[in-house]
Amino acid sequence: MTTDSRSPLLIAHRGAPRERPENTLPSFLRALELGADGIELDVHASRDGVVIVHHDPVPRATAPTPALAGRRIDALTFDELQGFSVRGLALIPTLAEVLAVVKGRAEVFVELKASGIEEAVIDVIRKSPAPHRCAIHSFDHDAVRRARALAPELRGGLLYDRPPEDVVRAMREHDALDVWPQWDLVDQALVDAVHGAGGRVIPWTVNRPERARALTALGADALCTDVLPEIREALSLAA
Repeated sequence: MTTDSRSPLLIAHRGAPRERPENTLPSFLRALELGADGIELDVHASRDGVVIVHHDPVPRATAPTPALAGRRIDALTFDELQGFSVRGLALIPTLAEVLAVVKGRAEVFVELKASGIEEAVIDVIRKSPAPHRCAIHSFDHDAVRRARALAPELRGGLLYDRPPEDVVRAMREHDALDVWPQWDLVDQALVDAVHGAGGRVIPWTVNRPERARALTALGADALCTDVLPEIREALSLAA
């Protein structure tokens, strides 16, 4: 990524969720068609250790049988998850499937949504076609630290939905370089602090053109968005 405030990279939040079911292969493929610089996705692990791409711990999808409905991903086997349908349009993919499809055409930012899955996630990333194009991030900052200890070659990112007390200290304590604040937490002091520590600022979820322009002016390194074409156009017009 660049730290050039005039051209933040655009990260597709869960793919292209306004056009395709989020966190599914059609959504990620559409994001690539739209020219996403990066793709952000969420992962859990099945009961038998398969890394699954989905946001919620309980699938927001139609179960193949009533007996499987309402059960957590970590209580379901991979075979049981195969029949779940997201909005009747797509299946719940594995991380391995997503990385095999993306093939390094965009950076892939993997959010750890469950605890204790760092080793399984890293194993999938390392076996993927372009592991150097992957990074991990989480609201669970200790999980980021654990992942970095296992895989120092991967960038780690800290997610925030509240103002961080000392962002530089948190970066150092958890061995992270990326900082993912909710968009309205970003100000010049935060950007300067993160950049001073050698990190990158990646606000989420930036869906309004005026916000994208303001964050770009502050020096955001990337913008995570649901509406990539609109944000790209807004930044192009402002250039």
